[in-house]
Amino acid sequence: MSGPLAEVLDGQRQADLQKAARALLKEPLLTADGPYVDEFRLVRRHAAELREWFERNVGWALRTDADAARLRKTPGTLTDPTHPAREAARSALPFTRRRYVLLCLTLAVLERGESQVALGRLAEQVVLAAADPELVAAGITFTLERRDERLDLAAVVRLLLRLGVLRRVAGDEEAYVSGSGDVLYDVRRRVLAGMPASLRGPSMVEAEEFEERLEEMTAQTALDSDELRFRAIRWTLTRRLLDDPVLYYDDLTDDELAYLTRQRGFITARINELTGLVAEVRAEGIAMVDPLDDLTDVRMPEQGTHGHVTLLLAGHLARATGPVEPAELAARVRELAAEHGGFWSKSAKEPGAEPQLVEQALTKLVALGLAERKERGVVPRPALARYAVGDPVIKERGPARHHPAPPPHPTMTDVVQDDVKDER
Repeated sequence: MSGPLAEVLDGQRQADLQKAARALLKEPLLTADGPYVDEFRLVRRHAAELREWFERNVGWALRTDADAARLRKTPGTLTDPTHPAREAARSALPFTRRRYVLLCLTLAVLERGESQVALGRLAEQVVLAAADPELVAAGITFTLERRDERLDLAAVVRLLLRLGVLRRVAGDEEAYVSGSGDVLYDVRRRVLAGMPASLRGPSMVEAEEFEERLEEMTAQTALDSDELRFRAIRWTLTRRLLDDPVLYYDDLTDDELAYLTRQRGFITARINELTGLVAEVRAEGIAMVDPLDDLTDVRMPEQGTHGHVTLLLAGHLARATGPVEPAELAARVRELAAEHGGFWSKSAKEPGAEPQLVEQALTKLVALGLAERKERGVVPRPALARYAVGDPVIKERGPARHHPAPPPHPTMTDVVQDDVKDER
């Protein structure tokens, strides 16, 4: 088939493939009856092409069946703590260490359990699993007798409900937390089996330190040839470009920077073809910009009081020439409240609210790669320059005048992209 109709069909196929890939990047675990039903169907339809792309370019395996599609992602940066699991509730609070441990214990109990489970019974099995001597020696204990512990377990269960691992049959988690009732769930074993994303099982890892365990769980085969080493570098760079808000050259090793310099055009073009992300290449790094503005878990700028405060503090930090103490930022928030408080919530204008507002803003700025916490204070990173606000210019009435353009900002300056041949 050729002609206009073929072009339309090819364009639709490419759009569907891109929609499916973007859905997997946002939700690496999609279910047949979840909130992304249409995207799940597209993933199933284009599974072969998606599987080939992810395996070749990032080393991620894609498994699909009638119940679920699971993209087993390995992050480019293993120790990034800025994008934690969050409550499946409006508050969306990040998981604590205790909730992460409860999540792992719950998955282990469900794996050995039946196709249905009551929350009370699940809690009993979790308490027994937590009595393991090694866990006790690590200072981890659960009785689930206190309300805060039951709230933690309820938060874990709600996350598994959102992911599709569990399906609620009867009851409500609030009744369990208050001690007035129980909840019954179906356990979707195929979805449960797809939860682990590591290349090696945790029980096979011998290292004791947390960072070393992560490296062993995600390590590839021995890189004993140039081809395998270059492939590993390409995977790492592509993962970081897909996952991280900004890829700074200063964060790369010499080998990674040399490879990216040679293959930048090839890597960013492949990402653009699959996802629609557009490479913004600057002197200090690369950011893959999303024209659709939905392929993110942290939004900047954002509506509401916290979003406004974050944007204003970003402008303040962008003009800083060195580290800024949180106390200085809190003082700045007090000044901003006098100027912009009419647009803020009542609680944000109360005395003593400044440290919390600063902490929420810094959490977002750090997660977006716009700022960095140091012992001496908060240090702006180059990408924050885009939020710098220049001095206002008042134009006088009368004949048009030529005003010379201000000098470019000294950071995140544009660079000329050299043509880079595709990787052979």
